[in-house]
Amino acid sequence: MKYVVVIGDGMADEPVPQLGGRTPLQAAATPALDALAPRALLGMVRTIPEGMPPGSDTANLAVLGYDPRRHYTGRSPFEAASIGVTLADGDVAFRCNLVTLSDGEPYAAKVMLDHSADEIPSEDGRALMEVVNREFGSDGLAFHPGVSYRHLMVWRGAPAGFELTPPHDILGFAVAPHLPRGPHAGRILDLMERSSPLLTRHPVNCARQARGLRPANSIWVWGEGRKPALPSFRDKYGLRGSVISAVDLVKGIGICAGLRSVDVPGATGTLHTDYRGKAMAAIAELRRGQDFVYVHVEAPDEAGHRCEPENKVRAIEYLDAQVIAVLVAELDGLGEEYRLLVLPDHPTPLRLRTHTGDPVPFLLYDSRVSNVLLHNICGYDESSARESGVFVASGPALMEHFLRERPL
Repeated sequence: MKYVVVIGDGMADEPVPQLGGRTPLQAAATPALDALAPRALLGMVRTIPEGMPPGSDTANLAVLGYDPRRHYTGRSPFEAASIGVTLADGDVAFRCNLVTLSDGEPYAAKVMLDHSADEIPSEDGRALMEVVNREFGSDGLAFHPGVSYRHLMVWRGAPAGFELTPPHDILGFAVAPHLPRGPHAGRILDLMERSSPLLTRHPVNCARQARGLRPANSIWVWGEGRKPALPSFRDKYGLRGSVISAVDLVKGIGICAGLRSVDVPGATGTLHTDYRGKAMAAIAELRRGQDFVYVHVEAPDEAGHRCEPENKVRAIEYLDAQVIAVLVAELDGLGEEYRLLVLPDHPTPLRLRTHTGDPVPFLLYDSRVSNVLLHNICGYDESSARESGVFVASGPALMEHFLRERPL
């Protein structure tokens, strides 16, 4: 038996006026998913434990089968694992975004315009982070470049008690109420404030503005955490597995779980990623003997944060045509039995431009019953999944059912 999970990050949503009162999943043309739906188990699953922040970190941990209440130590240590940064026991890792803030005002009066600086390319981000590290790095503080706008700060022996805000939670708002807080937050705030003039005048940003792009004119520090200790996925489930993602967070969760991380050329974490390349990389992993592949597509989430309804619909359509349809055709051609699980990790409603902890729709298809109509529901979306009446209380419970066919 082969097992494939496909995560459409943040693709669950609310009815959207611009889409005629439909959700992006309802508005998108998804013939591959719709063909699977009547022959698959549909339902809703709560991926974010009650009371925990609705992040991609806690959500993907849960979907992968790990209870965040037991295993979550913060977001950034997973990103550190992805980019090859080894954390010592006393180290604290922080996510370090390159963001676009409004011009002119004192720092505290600026507005968060873009948490991704127009999805800055990795080569531009690397150049900016190199100057940040030269200017602010020390024996106890280091900055490490990641992918696009997502970078890392490691503070050796950092104190506890920070109150830090994800920048994608405050898009369009003044940053003043959301600046770092806590007994030792002054050092982080100082770094953020000093980074603004340094980055604003950097040639990379001058060139970006000349091309009509937003500048990455500040770092934004958040998502702190210490080194995690996850039991290996193979020990937990007896399966050899791989993770395919352009996002360091998801890659790092997989690496910490002992999964093989596969890089796909052209995979960007944006709308313009190599969807088909991810699907074919998953098939290649199964052909080389892996039992389980976790395929993550970031694009719907980015469109949700940017409040781009058309792009969110487009991302879902690309996922359907170039990931789901390709996977099903290739898996059928392998001649082995397989199970396919499709779901978002969390909703990212366009109205809110950030994550929520609401349950998400899932589709679980088993090739052994491919000719059996299980119900009369003819599509995959939030409404259809609720109509099924199936509700799973947690991500780990869904993974147990997916891999071990435990009762829901």
